Amino acid sequence: MNMFERILKRLVTQGQLTVIYHDGSSTTVGEPAPGFPALALKFHDRRVPFDIMRDPRLGMAEAYIDGRVSIEGGGPMELVSLIRANNAWEKGRSISARNPFKRGFKKVRQKLWRANHRHRAKANVAHHYDLSAALYALFLDRDRQYSCAYWPDADNEAGIGLEQAQEDKKAHITAKLALKPGMRVLDIGCGWGGMALYLHRTCGVDVTGITLSEEQLKIARARALEAGVADHVRFELIDYRDIEGPFDRIVSVGMFEHVGTAHYRAFFNKCRDLLTPDGVMLIHTIGRIEGPGITDAFTQKYVFPGGYIPALSEMIQGSEGTKLIVTDVEVLRLHYALTIREWYKRTLAHKAEIVALYDERFFRLWTFYLAGAATVFQHGGMVNYQVQYTRDRRTLPITRDYMLDAEAALKGR
Repeated sequence: MNMFERILKRLVTQGQLTVIYHDGSSTTVGEPAPGFPALALKFHDRRVPFDIMRDPRLGMAEAYIDGRVSIEGGGPMELVSLIRANNAWEKGRSISARNPFKRGFKKVRQKLWRANHRHRAKANVAHHYDLSAALYALFLDRDRQYSCAYWPDADNEAGIGLEQAQEDKKAHITAKLALKPGMRVLDIGCGWGGMALYLHRTCGVDVTGITLSEEQLKIARARALEAGVADHVRFELIDYRDIEGPFDRIVSVGMFEHVGTAHYRAFFNKCRDLLTPDGVMLIHTIGRIEGPGITDAFTQKYVFPGGYIPALSEMIQGSEGTKLIVTDVEVLRLHYALTIREWYKRTLAHKAEIVALYDERFFRLWTFYLAGAATVFQHGGMVNYQVQYTRDRRTLPITRDYMLDAEAALKGR
């Protein structure tokens, strides 16, 4: 058994994975197990095992994207799920139990990882969010919410659809803002405008949404005009560092991942300056469970250049000393896994349209990206954090009942 097969044997013990080499020989690892698939990887050239060994984080992904590997018995979701389920985050050793040399090396890498400087921010956003609007319309919900929905249970036994789960997400966030009609709200990283329009429609507030994506800006402005609310819901192409306040509330959903660790203090200082003395801010972001790290090579190269998923400790450290008070923290654990699996299903259902927009290679890249994203929330070290901040400790009620009441009222509508 060669080294490649020895590694496979350690990676897969439950479920079966067969590798068919370019010369027709094969090997099988793992054992049949309930809930685990039986898959086969077919290598179309002899360099595939070497490329995977040389760069495990990119080798398999690029071989699949380039058509040098095909998956039989399933697709990227089944393959990545098989690997990650066998190596779930909960099964690993704690950081304190690891090799001290590796811990030291990790800290050095983290210090070097300071992404998304001002002059690169717009280009980094455009790389992902300025893809064809038609692509996002094919796999997102009607409101184009490109962040995790809010589900009632871990397996969605309630059977609600993506549309409802995204509406419930907006209600869940809105309830934490304690809005009153006429308030001024800033939506940092407003996407295609869905959150801003929802806030005005349900709470009667005036919203300014800001983005660095020209494609998102066009659609958001068109939606506000179509709804007849452009005088209350405005969208601007501007960096958060250049916006002027004051605002009664700030909401930011899925944008903090693009700030960059070196700029956290500047971000929170700016937000504090933008808020009124009794202002409230809610940040919804993907987050790391374990602690600070670096962006994986696949995401950095193909999906979100300049992006970085923060640890909760990094967020809190970034806001300490800015005179912002953390008033509520919630961890959404499996919500994004359920959401992205729905996006994956819709992507598969619209393969012909996506291939027509781009090509087969892009479709393989996109499905691999969604598979990796879904499974890292299901089995890996990622969650979502919702962190609420205020400037004054007396601004909000001292129990969470107001959130529950407001959320119930919003859902009742």
